[in-house]
Amino acid sequence: MRRSTTRDEPELNVVSLVDVVLLLLIFFMLTTTFVRPSQIAIRLPEAGVSSDVAMDGQELEISVTGKGEFRVNGRPLVDSRPETLEAAIRKVVPDVLPRHVTLSADGRASHQEVVTAMDVAGRLGFVEVRITTVRARPPE
Repeated sequence: MRRSTTRDEPELNVVSLVDVVLLLLIFFMLTTTFVRPSQIAIRLPEAGVSSDVAMDGQELEISVTGKGEFRVNGRPLVDSRPETLEAAIRKVVPDVLPRHVTLSADGRASHQEVVTAMDVAGRLGFVEVRITTVRARPPE
């Protein structure tokens, strides 16, 4: 004879899994409301065909070459120290427009040299900086 046995189906308890999922959902909802990306207010220049600066005097131009050398109004400096750059700028300051400087950097120039030139110009009272880049020439 056969015995009739009833098998109990295994039961999977998902109550604790649902609790954990809900707690994670609440945690992520609370933490995402407090995360704010830091923002910097930047006033970007606008391109135009006319300049808003009257060209009564000569403008200061600092060039940074790909080798890290500085040039002030096209004249190369003896060395690349910030003190030498500062002395060269002081020498041409009476002839240039007040507070305006154009910083031209070669595409291969390091960021540190560009920042050094900006720092030296800022210490000397130049507050309006125009940054230009020199397009690399294709190899011939």
